[in-house]
Amino acid sequence: MSDLELQGKTALVTGASKGIGKASALKLASMGANVAVNYYSSKNEALDTVKQIKSLGVDSIATQANVGKLDEVDLMISEVTNKFEKIDILVNNAGIIHDGLLLRMSDDAWANVIDTNLNGTFYCSRAAIKLMFKSKWGRIINIGSVVGLRGNVGQTNYSASKAAINGFTFALAKEVATRNITVNTITPGYINTDTVEVLSDKQKEAIMSWIPMQKFGDVEDISNMVGYLASNSARYITGQTISIDGGMAI
Repeated sequence: MSDLELQGKTALVTGASKGIGKASALKLASMGANVAVNYYSSKNEALDTVKQIKSLGVDSIATQANVGKLDEVDLMISEVTNKFEKIDILVNNAGIIHDGLLLRMSDDAWANVIDTNLNGTFYCSRAAIKLMFKSKWGRIINIGSVVGLRGNVGQTNYSASKAAINGFTFALAKEVATRNITVNTITPGYINTDTVEVLSDKQKEAIMSWIPMQKFGDVEDISNMVGYLASNSARYITGQTISIDGGMAI
């Protein structure tokens, strides 16, 4: 990968105010892409991400939207295209959790997770694909999860949403393969983010026993793959689910 091989490209990263989304946005910016930073509620963090991106010599905007709501996605896409005219790279990273055993899971807990994680991926991808067809080039990179491959107690909603993204990726990759557009999913394991930091030591010890490498990953482990999949080096990779989890899904 050349240092600025994405120069002139525009990326939209959802849920990019912190964590994996922020790291991915910064990675793409370091490769020369202009980046739209989507956020839902973390406005100050999103603006800080924009500031860091601009310091790399490219342009950026923050755009607020709940990706699980179609009208908000439409407004976000309009804002991005009004600024940059196109979207070449879409990273579907926005996601939420609302854990609980199925017997006690509320309808809202199920619906909200499906809306954000799965429907948001659908809404954003459908809008971006239309723009990518015009450019005859595109990259869609979905952020799934190891629990979409192996499940997890108390996460039927989250596991279902992430497993569905894998099937979505397979099908969409076939639909757009002749248009110079690739579609792939990265399935992270436990990564050092806010979600992991709030776990108790006992919980961390239990999780560590599931990971052959005996350590949590860093956001850069994911963002480096995002950068690779967006690059020309990955032009012949599509429809793949790539696990970055320290061996957890083995």
